[in-house]
Amino acid sequence: MNASVTQLQIDQRVFDLYDEYCHGRIDRREFLARASALVVGGLAMAQALLPRYARAQTISVTDARMKAQYVNYPSPGGNSGQMRGYLVQPASSSHGSGPFPAVLVIHENRGLNPYIEDVARRAAVEGFLALAPDGLSPVGGYPGNDDDGRTLQGNLDQGKLRTDMLNGALFLKSHKLSTGKLGATGFCSGGGTVNFLAVALGADMHAGAPYYGPAAETAGVPKIKAPLLIQYAENDAGINAMWPAYEAALKAAGVPHQMHIYPGTQHGFHNNSTPRYVEAAAKLSWERTVAFFKKNLA
Repeated sequence: MNASVTQLQIDQRVFDLYDEYCHGRIDRREFLARASALVVGGLAMAQALLPRYARAQTISVTDARMKAQYVNYPSPGGNSGQMRGYLVQPASSSHGSGPFPAVLVIHENRGLNPYIEDVARRAAVEGFLALAPDGLSPVGGYPGNDDDGRTLQGNLDQGKLRTDMLNGALFLKSHKLSTGKLGATGFCSGGGTVNFLAVALGADMHAGAPYYGPAAETAGVPKIKAPLLIQYAENDAGINAMWPAYEAALKAAGVPHQMHIYPGTQHGFHNNSTPRYVEAAAKLSWERTVAFFKKNLA
């Protein structure tokens, strides 16, 4: 039954509850219970929104256009001093033997799930050396489901988690297969981390493409030297409310930026493992991201 429930059949109030659940403000049991009480068919709507990662794979792990491996690297000042990530390089038959421009892919608030690994593979087949760090590696890694992943990530020191992502960016930038040109993309809290990295890295970052992420702190915006491609969902009031102040700060600092809002979309529209996914918006936004990186990381 769940697979047959489409986005158009899901009540906006259930989407709003799912957003609360995704951001850790309510647990799965409360999400399902409140959705059931809210609207006829609410339980089926709620269950349909839970991720199904088999759907998310668009680039097979055996795809001949890329080569993927897990790597470990030091992360001083992070949650454990060590990090693990998913490193994906283009196949030499498609893009030569490198070095390649580099793209950091930053997960949401639940660790390195199969969707984010797939995004890293998508970047690699476009010619980028991609690294998707697992912020949960200090506590054993992504646990195989988003509920436990969300709890684990919520319990981490968030400042040290950002340091772990910063160290991932530095590891990737200096990798022997990297040209040293660094871009970053991320989703939800990972989008916020892209904005943070743009401030923290300054001229060491060359392009940022955050998806529906919290804005950078206004005071830090003058440190941003990378052009930004900022992507928002239409129905995402909390995140979108940060845009006017962020836009004003970017303009005042002279930071090159483009912003796109995708009509009829929910927060998470790029994630193709749930009915929040909107194929046309996900495809267009990714095409824009790839073109933006090819332009700025060349």
